[in-house]
Order: sequence, then structure tokens, then C-alpha cells
Amino acid sequence: MEIVFIGKSEKDIKEWKNAGDVAVLKRIRKLLESIQETPFRGIGKPEPLSHDLSGKWSRRINQKDRMVYAIEDKKIKVYSLKGHYEKS
Repeated sequence: MEIVFIGKSEKDIKEWKNAGDVAVLKRIRKLLESIQETPFRGIGKPEPLSHDLSGKWSRRINQKDRMVYAIEDKKIKVYSLKGHYEKS
């Protein structure tokens, strides 16, 4: 599956790279690999989001940050990589 960073996630990934946080970047890579294999199961405690974020899923990057993503047209669309759930 193709991985597409949308909106806030583009800024978030650049911030993680600039910060040089190798552990977080490695975790994000592992989460994306897991999503490619099993989009709605696996590591990071995947959970479906509701209300305004219905159709999107969340996985834990670390205690503070979550990855918000959706699977659309055989693509992994990543909306956020920092903080908790926000409208994207």
C-alpha cells in the first residue's frame, strides 16, 4: 500500500526528523509496516475513531502521541503523528 502524509502529518514528520528522535521515527516506521500487513489489528493498540473522525483509526506512537490514519483506495492516509486526536 502507498503511504500518503496529509496536512498536519507532513509537518509532524518533519518535526520528528528535525528533532532527531530516532526511537519515535523507528516506532512510526514499525506502525506503518504493521498497518500495511493488517490495517486494523497489530501493534500500537489500533482503535476506530468516532464522531468527527469517523472512518479514521488511531495507534499509539508513545504515551503522549498518536498516529491518526485511514485506509482509502489502497492507500494509507496519515493525518497526524503528534498529540491526540484532532480534526484533520
